Amino acid sequence: MAKPVRAALGEIWITCQFCEGDLFRVRKVLLNSSGMEFMKLAWADESATGLICWQCGYVHLFVNKDIKVYRADK
Repeated sequence: MAKPVRAALGEIWITCQFCEGDLFRVRKVLLNSSGMEFMKLAWADESATGLICWQCGYVHLFVNKDIKVYRADK
């Protein structure tokens, strides 16, 4: 299982929009488009950073590459 992380965008620490938790699991998410899928080029689509709330499971997507992820002790 993934380790919990905390995340920040610049000076702003990210909290869950739903439950206000501050621990997340992180993963890369492809933002597939149907046209690129049809042409077998889905690998070239843009990706996002997905933060999955450790407490409630709400998924937050960030396309901003400046997001920083920090290891957290649960």
